Amino acid sequence: MLILPTGAPAEDVTAGIWAGLLADDRPRFDALLDEALAPQQEYLSDTERALYRQGKRLRPAVLLLAARMVLGSAPLPGKVLQGAVSLEMLHVATLIHDDIVDGSALRRGLPSVNAARGTEAAVLIGDLQFVQAIRGFVRTIDRDRDMALIELVLDTAFQIGCGELDELRADLHQEPARLIKDYWRTADRKTAVLFGLAAEAGVTLADGRTSDARRAGFAGRRLGRALQVMDDLFDLAQDEAGSGKPRGMDLLRRRASLPLVYAMEELGPEHRVSRVMRGEPLDAGGLERCVAEVRGTTGFSRAYADARTQALEAIELLRPFAASPHRYALEDLALHIVDRRP
Repeated sequence: MLILPTGAPAEDVTAGIWAGLLADDRPRFDALLDEALAPQQEYLSDTERALYRQGKRLRPAVLLLAARMVLGSAPLPGKVLQGAVSLEMLHVATLIHDDIVDGSALRRGLPSVNAARGTEAAVLIGDLQFVQAIRGFVRTIDRDRDMALIELVLDTAFQIGCGELDELRADLHQEPARLIKDYWRTADRKTAVLFGLAAEAGVTLADGRTSDARRAGFAGRRLGRALQVMDDLFDLAQDEAGSGKPRGMDLLRRRASLPLVYAMEELGPEHRVSRVMRGEPLDAGGLERCVAEVRGTTGFSRAYADARTQALEAIELLRPFAASPHRYALEDLALHIVDRRP
């Protein structure tokens, strides 16, 4: 089993996977990414290049590991690497659009595209990444079955957009049970579907069986769910030095993250945290007080338990695949997501 370092940051672990199991694939991935970015170089600034250069490349790593569960250590077909590159471009497009919607000034400790270049340019730059990603996926088609993958890619992009809109229009006056149900639908659409696409596309592009591709997709979605919940927890637990953004931004923006919804349920509708989430203004120092009160509830432990359940379900879904270092790496990655430190 590939043992990942306990508690290591996600970027260190993903870098280890690229340097280890995927070392032979990385030069081809980098070359194809440069080729995909070349047509838009005159429109890209150092801000956008940093998104690609400093990204963890977690999603393309999942795609390549899934493909290698089918193919083993044999050289990967070009379409698999092309799919991984296109997936990374689709992810970067969502990051740019996320920051526009959230009004985020920082991304990974650096100015976001919208902060550096303005909203209008950021929208167009994000659109360029999206279109180029779709063009790349179209290039992976070399048989009829691959056409279904393009439909899956487009459906994924549609679901991501729906998830962003769902988050914006969330009615925080609803009962907690409804908020929890809505949270999972939004998490599925915003985050989990892209991991599901990564795993399913990896098996599909490696010419694996359709049933295996679907199973891998289900595992990927569980992994994405776990990652989203952990990001919700880190928003309340880590400071700007560790995350590149201020603590408690979900609360400040009234975003119904899972630990916040659980805290609202426990504290009751008249508690300050619940009132703030429903729109009551924050006074000086109010954000830190509310964050401390949320962290004092069982919402933290409940949300973490949910994240761990999703990770374990992902592992169980991977069990039917033949034993291999690549399957073990995906299993260890699922556990690492819920064991990592902020």
